Amino acid sequence: MAKKSITKRWIFNNLGVIVLALVVIELVVIYAIQSYFYNSAKQYLVSKLNAVTSVLSIHSQDSSANFSAEMRNMLETFNEKDKIELMAVNAKGRVVLTSSGFSPDADAVMPDYEEAMENGEGSYTGRLAGGEKILAVSAPISSFNSEYSAVRMVTSLTEIDNTIRGYILLVTVVCTVIILIIVITGLYFAGSIVKPIRQISGITSKFAMGDFSVRIANNSDDEIGELCTSINHMADELSSAEAMKNEFISSVSHELRTPLTAIKGWAETLMVDGGENPDTMKKGVGVIVTETERLSQMVEELLDFSRMQNGHFTLRNANMDILAELGDAVLIYSDKARREQIEIIYDEPEMLPFVYGDKNRIRQVFINIIDNAVKYSSPGDTVTISACEKDGRVIVSVADTGCGIKESDLAKVKTKFYKANHTRRGSGIGLAVADEIIAMHGGTMDIASEGEGKGTTVTISLPAKAGNN
Repeated sequence: MAKKSITKRWIFNNLGVIVLALVVIELVVIYAIQSYFYNSAKQYLVSKLNAVTSVLSIHSQDSSANFSAEMRNMLETFNEKDKIELMAVNAKGRVVLTSSGFSPDADAVMPDYEEAMENGEGSYTGRLAGGEKILAVSAPISSFNSEYSAVRMVTSLTEIDNTIRGYILLVTVVCTVIILIIVITGLYFAGSIVKPIRQISGITSKFAMGDFSVRIANNSDDEIGELCTSINHMADELSSAEAMKNEFISSVSHELRTPLTAIKGWAETLMVDGGENPDTMKKGVGVIVTETERLSQMVEELLDFSRMQNGHFTLRNANMDILAELGDAVLIYSDKARREQIEIIYDEPEMLPFVYGDKNRIRQVFINIIDNAVKYSSPGDTVTISACEKDGRVIVSVADTGCGIKESDLAKVKTKFYKANHTRRGSGIGLAVADEIIAMHGGTMDIASEGEGKGTTVTISLPAKAGNN
């Protein structure tokens, strides 16, 4: 199928309509010019003919005057005989006298004479036998003298037609110039659209192939410029997403390899001498269990993320005691924090309102947040956990004195695949999953940090179940 371009469509559609409109306008103008000149010529002949009939009327009332002699004298002395021919028509409808001295053919048609005899005046525009175009007007004078029935004036339209043709040529030239201007400006305008679109098409093809290094040159501040800016921004985001994805794959591969290596190493050790040394057996099994749990947690995060991406992530909502879930999460990390010489301070309130939601998912969020607080803290640091009710919402805060987050990374830490600190373990999707879970419960999760080395505070806000304590 042949490719259709904007330029061709514009030429065949818009330009076609414009040309058709100009042709119609030109025809109307030509008709108006022709009508104006022809009507002006006719009015001039009619006024001259009326003057002649007025003089003849005066002569007809003078009994001493010879009407025929006066008629001949008027035709012979007619002062515009070089432009107009004055004719006298007898009672039989034959031209018997002319100002030029030449009589027309006997069979020459005179529709104007016939119309004048019927209606009192007549006019005719047509061609003579020789092809010359003429204008003729006639007026009856049979009431003045029985010998003559009418007087007639005939003039050539050749000069008028030449003038009209000049105007037609001028109008045609003007219309042609207008069309040329429209074509040139239209092609320039279409080119200003087509050229960037072709550039966009070529560059987006590279984007489709995975090359996000090129950008669209933007030299305009109109809608095309906005489109180029948007596509360049999209390329920046895609490039960042691609880099984060690659980094995520590398990070997950590393995170999976570490526990697998530990499990494999201890399994081989236990196969060799684990049965002979109980301490070695206990230590090895402990490492295998710990690393297996770590692997299980990572796989669960990946599965949750996949379900969210596919829209299959569901909640099993019910009224729940949020203090119980938060307490379980704190308990899970108490021993680990103690071993790593990190102090956990849990300011547990006596009572909080119920929250309507999925308790397992909420516990998962708390575990993720506390795990991050411990993971990004060092020996001697403190993790402070508190909960309260405020304005009909349950507020849970987890603050640590750990490594903190750079200001430039703070807005991105909840983005999927993003890791602000590459020196600590993690897949980079835990916070993204946690944020999505909280959002599905109608809550918010805010992360604040004053900078590197100044700790991080995560604040979770969930709507309280009305009417429950």
